[in-house]
Amino acid sequence: MSELTEGAAAPDFELESPDGPIRLADFKGKTLVLYFYPKDDTTGCTREAQDFTAAAADFAKAGATVVGVSKDSVKSHAKFAAKYDLAVRLAADPEGAVIERYGVWVEKSMYGRQYMGIERATFLIRDGVVRRAWRKVKVANHAQQVLQAVQAL
Repeated sequence: MSELTEGAAAPDFELESPDGPIRLADFKGKTLVLYFYPKDDTTGCTREAQDFTAAAADFAKAGATVVGVSKDSVKSHAKFAAKYDLAVRLAADPEGAVIERYGVWVEKSMYGRQYMGIERATFLIRDGVVRRAWRKVKVANHAQQVLQAVQAL
């Protein structure tokens, strides 16, 4: 899969969440912040979800919905959201089909070991088009950067 770039059509999806299905079509005429993260209840992923939650009211005021996607199950997402009182929707992609469509299933390296995993990435989508894309995201200040981009649309 080639890298998804700004201006490209957002790949279609339908994913399960603790609150029911989430589809790209649900956001027609709306703004969606779709972020991909490696694993529920890990340090960086928890911090990222908490940062998006802290800014949830500002995202809502700007007309955007924030959805996080990982390979974790719906049950894991429900537990993760309850544990940290998260205000973002979490979607399960256990088979990784959407993760692959968005080009974030990549080869990674840790301690000299190569493996496949989810690249932390965020896509700002409006009217089915990728308006902004952040790849290889560093968690610190990321939610604020995304919020600023949403507010600038």
